[in-house]
Amino acid sequence: MRIDLLDRLSKRGDTFTVEDALKICDIDRTALWVILSRLERRGWIERIEKGKYLIIPLGAEKGGYTSHEFVIGSLLVDPYCIAYWSALNFYGLTEQIPATVFIQTTSRKKKQEIEVFGVLYRIVRVKRDKFFGVRREWLEESAINITDKEKTIVDCLDKPQYCGGVVEVARALKDPGLDNAKLSEYATSIGNSGVVRRLGYLCERLGLDIDLPPIETRNYLLLDPTIPKKGSTSAEWKLVINLDDKMLGGLE
Repeated sequence: MRIDLLDRLSKRGDTFTVEDALKICDIDRTALWVILSRLERRGWIERIEKGKYLIIPLGAEKGGYTSHEFVIGSLLVDPYCIAYWSALNFYGLTEQIPATVFIQTTSRKKKQEIEVFGVLYRIVRVKRDKFFGVRREWLEESAINITDKEKTIVDCLDKPQYCGGVVEVARALKDPGLDNAKLSEYATSIGNSGVVRRLGYLCERLGLDIDLPPIETRNYLLLDPTIPKKGSTSAEWKLVINLDDKMLGGLE
């Protein structure tokens, strides 16, 4: 029974939940917990968190094997998508390798930071109307949800603290494969005028053609809220330009 269960589960990928196991075996939940406990003790599976497991391949040692961190992250919250700095890195839009995997969701999670197999995961909860622009990608025979390039940039302008700052977004905007019409649509849909302002200023600075609505507020925001308030201002975009010319100049 245990071997057959693992064999059937492994055909679905190298991670599974208790609910996945219940769907493919004709036993009650209590008996299943006993089986899973024995499999874990023998080193055939490893617990990710309660009710979620990683299948250890034959010949691999427990504690010495793990799946791709995005596949593990896909089990931590539902709904989910890989986002922010992690998505920037996935698309090659940043040279930085984030030490944390960023996951966006609309659900509440008791812990916003979770460590699994030595990897730190940051769960970022957003409103439902900000949860869009998600696509499917395949990793290690498993499908994962990830924000598309344009939504990744818009999310990072919405919450720059989760991408290493606005300079990382400016670098990403130089990618020739971006759809500027989609960028504009996403920026106006996310419901944060700061996104439109930051995107407008950066595109203007980089010489990129993008259609954005005019800024009608009198209030000023920081171009990069992750660093101190200082610098000149942009009347057009109602921003305090707190990134100096040395930081921005190398992007042109």
